Amino acid sequence: MVCFFGSCTQLGDAVLGAQGHGLMIKWAFGFSVKTCNSVMNMYVKCGLMGDARRIFKEMSERSVVSWTVILDGVINWEGLRNAQQMFDEMPGRNEVAWTIMITGYIERGFSKEGFQLLAEMVFNCGIWLNYITLCSLLSASIQCGDLIMGRWTHVYALKTKEKELNIMVSTALIDMYAKCGKIKSALRIFEKMPYRNTVAWNVMLSGLAMHGEVGLLLNIFPQMVEEAKPDDLTFISILTACSHSGLVDLGFYYFYRLESVYGIEPKMEHYACMVDLLGRAGQLEEAENLVRKMPILPNEFVLGSLLGSCNTHGQFHLGDKILRELIKITPHNTRYHILLSNMYALDGKREKANCLREALKRKGIRKVPGMSSIHVKGQVHWFSAGDKSHIQTQEIYEKLDEMVQRLRLVGYVPNTASQIISGFVGGESDETVEEEREQALFSHSERLAICFGLISTKEGVALYIFKNLRICLDCHSAIKMVSDIYRREIIVRDRSRFHSFKHGSCSCADYW
Repeated sequence: MVCFFGSCTQLGDAVLGAQGHGLMIKWAFGFSVKTCNSVMNMYVKCGLMGDARRIFKEMSERSVVSWTVILDGVINWEGLRNAQQMFDEMPGRNEVAWTIMITGYIERGFSKEGFQLLAEMVFNCGIWLNYITLCSLLSASIQCGDLIMGRWTHVYALKTKEKELNIMVSTALIDMYAKCGKIKSALRIFEKMPYRNTVAWNVMLSGLAMHGEVGLLLNIFPQMVEEAKPDDLTFISILTACSHSGLVDLGFYYFYRLESVYGIEPKMEHYACMVDLLGRAGQLEEAENLVRKMPILPNEFVLGSLLGSCNTHGQFHLGDKILRELIKITPHNTRYHILLSNMYALDGKREKANCLREALKRKGIRKVPGMSSIHVKGQVHWFSAGDKSHIQTQEIYEKLDEMVQRLRLVGYVPNTASQIISGFVGGESDETVEEEREQALFSHSERLAICFGLISTKEGVALYIFKNLRICLDCHSAIKMVSDIYRREIIVRDRSRFHSFKHGSCSCADYW
């Protein structure tokens, strides 16, 4: 039965798992601690905490595993406060329980509390961190962009190593530094590794692709072929790098050699990269032809990439056709509806753009909000567009007003073409509508995060911003100017890559 519930957990099938649980009760099968833990874990992973807690409460005997299973569920589904209370009640806290609590705090941006627990674990309880815990800490650091915790983990690993760093820890460190904007640090660790497997190589190549370092990526790829065997993930990184740099011919060079040279059958992800490569380069007809000739039916990522390119290059007719196909596949994904709405707005068809968004509202489908975060003094601060919930809102908006004035002095003109303002029913002057659009642009989440960073850090300190969506054209242009005005390096990690703004330019060379 343990295997049965384990399979239900992997499939995420709570209905089948609950049926199996019900049959065990009906037929009066004995419930060992191990079986109860398996059932409880199934309910936890499926988010059914009421059922998980009931089993936990009814258990006459509980193991450390029982406590860690329910603790993991509480922290993910019921919040940190409830998890801390349960953690305090645990009769015997092992390394797994400590790790769950510490990473839970770090992932949610509470680095100070995470550090306090970590200090208690290491210095008061005398529990040493093994490679699994170290990798968990690094993974948590990536989630919220906590470079300080990542560096602490790196130092700890170096001080406690016997001969050399565990390959899993080294790979996790490379991933952490790359995804926290420190690609040079990632490279230094990678170069010092005595042995590098395919996973380590893929993490390094993915980091280089994310940072737009296509030249370096292609230079070291032949070395990978000598040391390890490239796989499908390897070529996703290579094709992504080519896409972000507009290297169409080079992308096709590697794509056509996937099967013939490396024995890898092209997968959906590879086709998505090629569609993106052609679309970014403006070759939309070729991109659509590739989609239609695919040996497998295109999924939402392939079609979504093509729609994004239609938006970039103003191909409204093709975009409308692609959106209809996407709606059949994923009717509740607002990102694609918003893309087409922006396309209509750019083409001056604001009524059509507003109608599309109103249709979403009527269906009860809400747009995924843009969120940006910045790590300052051991705490992660989150912002949404137009956010006024921060404790320093007044100072942030005062800095924003100053920033806008200084931007205008150096020639900044807001690009409001795709900014949709809902709530206007007619009668408002063009000046009023345009002013509302400008104000909406000025208060995008990444700009609020930058303003907070400017008032909270010393002059010259680089700002690291993490955004869940693609950075918009106007913010990209504005941040380039801001980096020059305030003499700050501003690193923004958006949904697909890093942008390093410095001295008025961006590392992506305005091609992303």
